[in-house]
Amino acid sequence: MDAAYSWPASSSAATLTYDTLRFGEFEDFPETSEPVWILGKEYSALTEKDDILSDVTSRLWFTYRKNFQPIGGTGPTSDTGWGCMLRCGQMILGEALMRRHLGRDWRWAKSQKQREDYISILNAFIDKKDSYYSIHQIAQMGVGEGKPIGQWYGPNTVAQVLKKLAVFDTWSRLVVHVAMDNTVVIEEIKHLCMPWLDAAGACGESQGLGELNGCMEGACALAEEETVLWKPLVLLIPLRLGLSDINEAYIETLKQCFMLPQSLGVIGGKPNSAHYFIGFVGEELIYLDPHTTQPAVEPSEDGQVLDETYHCQHPPCRMHICELDPSIAAGFFCRTEDEFDDWCMRIRRLSCNRGGLPMFELVDSQPSHMVSVDALNLTPDFSDSDRLERFFDSEDEEFEILSL
Repeated sequence: MDAAYSWPASSSAATLTYDTLRFGEFEDFPETSEPVWILGKEYSALTEKDDILSDVTSRLWFTYRKNFQPIGGTGPTSDTGWGCMLRCGQMILGEALMRRHLGRDWRWAKSQKQREDYISILNAFIDKKDSYYSIHQIAQMGVGEGKPIGQWYGPNTVAQVLKKLAVFDTWSRLVVHVAMDNTVVIEEIKHLCMPWLDAAGACGESQGLGELNGCMEGACALAEEETVLWKPLVLLIPLRLGLSDINEAYIETLKQCFMLPQSLGVIGGKPNSAHYFIGFVGEELIYLDPHTTQPAVEPSEDGQVLDETYHCQHPPCRMHICELDPSIAAGFFCRTEDEFDDWCMRIRRLSCNRGGLPMFELVDSQPSHMVSVDALNLTPDFSDSDRLERFFDSEDEEFEILSL
């Protein structure tokens, strides 16, 4: 398992632990009358089991791979034993790209000819140096910020790296925003997703988009691609929901996040294992597990990808919610401004419920005590040696711990 801090020492152990299991020991989905929630959709385990499994199978499943191009030219050719959180980051961003280009209701079917957009999404994650979101790109972006290849990332770090990589993805044109200090600032997000707001100010226009369009013929002209009304938003919120264990006061709120139509799920896990959580049933979280080592896949000459190993075709894994490590990052996707406004309304409604504590604060404008964080700060805090022995790296303690 992920018991070592360097990739060579942990590779064989991780392969033995997970590859021997393969797909033969997964529990079938429970027969229960409790609702099943998968990324904002509600199902019945009694009457819609096939629909549940189809939905889960249609999510992109990124796992350890072996025999890919050496990272950085001379680095590891497998991420077994160290890349599980990086793979979870790929999964949550992959879900955002699916929403962006295919829609929430798109379904995968084995051996079916796939849409061009789907193939383009998959190619963005293929294990090679020039894919937008490959293990190579994620690992090397970490190197530039002081994270050696083979060192674990926590949820906060992988969120920050994805934010930096998304800038280069001109096809998807996403805004990836990482909300720090347990605070989501509406004004900040709207300026990021609607760049014409700043352009309007620069042109001296305050009456709205009509005047902005008139201004475009002059010196303040914007490139056509910058005039969209809203850039699709991927909102990642790193959180600490307790000290060594999750504070039970946040459990109901966490479950309600999976019920939001904008939900991209949660990246996190338990000590020694990172998982991508996509829903819940009762007191159990439903997740995709990256801890299976598969051979790297090479696209064919026509760009097609043998994609069966990128979809989990067995019942999803489950674990009791109390086993969750308190370091997580929750994700949400808002394709339009209306979807973001709807998300804000739902979050405010949740914060009024008495069933649990809010996990983060939603504010209209940036509080004076907050400082915008544009650069990664990955310097570990060595004051807590015990936490260094746990899976999630200590830089994730930069943000404030939530408490009663």
